[in-house]
Amino acid sequence: MATILRTWSYQYPWLYNTISWLASLSVGGEKRFRHLALQGIKITSDTEILDLCCGGGQTTRFLVEQSQRVIGLDASSVALDRAVQAVPQAEYVEGLAENIPLSEGKFDLVHTSVALHEMETEQLEQIIEEVYRVLKPGGVFTLIDLHKPTNGLFWPSLAVFIWLFETKTAWKLLETDLVEKLTSVGFQDCQQKLYAGGSLQVIQAKK
Repeated sequence: MATILRTWSYQYPWLYNTISWLASLSVGGEKRFRHLALQGIKITSDTEILDLCCGGGQTTRFLVEQSQRVIGLDASSVALDRAVQAVPQAEYVEGLAENIPLSEGKFDLVHTSVALHEMETEQLEQIIEEVYRVLKPGGVFTLIDLHKPTNGLFWPSLAVFIWLFETKTAWKLLETDLVEKLTSVGFQDCQQKLYAGGSLQVIQAKK
């Protein structure tokens, strides 16, 4: 599954950014897409934020507009180099999301954007546990990712997107109840909202 376009999208930032821009049109553009998971969350200049699987800083650049304490974490040194160039206001750490090299109870907010669908089931469960560990009591985990469409009109475009750019893990996420997995780890008050005909989900959960 996936095509050469997946490889190219990681090699060439302009291609990745174009794909992201096109995908974001379904919810009103990239700026709105990047803010969907942050709606209703109070963020101040002192809010400790972890942008998990931050990539080249696509969402980090919006987070640093609200807080001076943003850390971006990614497993790819190439992606982090791009993030440093694009968003130098943040701090960056290289590491795995399923083994976050940061202290327990450090963050008020952990955010991740369209990254969980890249993970195998065991990785996903480990990531949720790690996010719970690094959050302060009362802290919030917020995410945006793929979801099985509730409107059949959105199935063709999502299927083509997954076929071109994703792997089998994306299909697995469509069948995964993330709210149930978050609750099983100890998260409370899990709020899920669907967008783009149900093909995108936003979840906010408290520790």
